[in-house]
Amino acid sequence: MSFRTSLRPLTRLAARPSPVVRASIPRRAFHPSPATFIKVGDVLPDMDVLQEGNPGNKVNLAHEVNVNGDAIIIGVPAAFSPSCSATHVPGYIQHPKTKDFPLVAVVSVNDVFVMKAWGEQMDPAGQAGFRFLADPAGEFTKAIDMDFENKPIFGGDRSKRYTLVIKDGKVASVNVEPDNTGVQVSVAEKVLG
Repeated sequence: MSFRTSLRPLTRLAARPSPVVRASIPRRAFHPSPATFIKVGDVLPDMDVLQEGNPGNKVNLAHEVNVNGDAIIIGVPAAFSPSCSATHVPGYIQHPKTKDFPLVAVVSVNDVFVMKAWGEQMDPAGQAGFRFLADPAGEFTKAIDMDFENKPIFGGDRSKRYTLVIKDGKVASVNVEPDNTGVQVSVAEKVLG
């Protein structure tokens, strides 16, 4: 059998048109800002996954908001990072309108010990009354679709930088940094005026 005749069956197969298989994957329509699960008018997810002070102290932000009514939830990519420590959180600590909210919580995909130490550094006297909450497995962050993968810098999934303003128990505004980590859209001056 010659080389040429051994290729004929393959040539015939290649000449046949193959059926087009299209996956039925819904396509996201173009929108100038990224889609988010949490939106204006929503309530926070009812989850006992956040931790404050120690691993046994679980915090449910949905419950806390029901008790307090109004709140600011500040999501940060990492405790002790330069932007979070120098600009984002201090901007809220220093802003006069922050005092109008009975609950201000800073949430990060970090362990509870890191968040406790960071909270003590950011507000040593405890005068601001901010709560520094750990989301160790990122469950709360994923539930509101504010997670993003960033292994090169943070080693894994982290929280986008965002601020949620809660009024009367419902989300009144969602402010998410378009690049996930910048400090433009979610800063106190833009969110609170």
